[in-house]
Amino acid sequence: MRLSAEMQAFAARIGHDFAEPELLIRALTHGSVSSPSRPDNQRLEFLGDRVLGMVIAEALYRADPAASEGRLAPRFNALVRKEACAGVAREIGLGEVLKLGRSEAASGGRRKQALLGDAMEAVIAAVYLDAGFEAAREMVLRLWEARIAGVAEDARDAKSALQEWAQARGLRPPSYVEMAREGPDHAPVFTIEARLEGHGAAQGRASTKRAAEQAAAAALLAKLSGG
Repeated sequence: MRLSAEMQAFAARIGHDFAEPELLIRALTHGSVSSPSRPDNQRLEFLGDRVLGMVIAEALYRADPAASEGRLAPRFNALVRKEACAGVAREIGLGEVLKLGRSEAASGGRRKQALLGDAMEAVIAAVYLDAGFEAAREMVLRLWEARIAGVAEDARDAKSALQEWAQARGLRPPSYVEMAREGPDHAPVFTIEARLEGHGAAQGRASTKRAAEQAAAAALLAKLSGG
């Protein structure tokens, strides 16, 4: 099986020459266009998530020998979560070669965070199965290099930080309320309000509920700290 010119260009961008091109094709096949003869990328996604986790955990462990588990864990989470995978996918133009059904493509599937993140994990698994762990490790470290170098000293997400702030003062956990949803189904914008009893509220807007909650939590933290 030969790769199309688009697929070959993508393989060059990730720096891997596939001995089994069908692995890459499967990694880039979404369920909306799969068939018995063309399986989708879900199984590869499952495997790639574990390979990514191992590579990132080892990289963080080696990069900071003095860091405790409590410091390594939030950095790890920041680097392997779906947003990070989707960000890398965008940087390498993964959406351009993603195989989607007509309706999924028409609804903006090539830009959807979940689809891009899942496919990125599947591509990692494809490289792993094609050439082994070292090849997958080399690719991940190259594509994640800037993120690994720039991961915050304390990479706790804003929601966790806000909850810890509340717990330290004996307060109830913060709550999150959806205030509005705007835009078309394929490109929604959510407005979420973070509320902390006795300490006010703040809002955040983003294209996913999770990101909007994080933005709201960060805004409330800034208010609480006088920022």
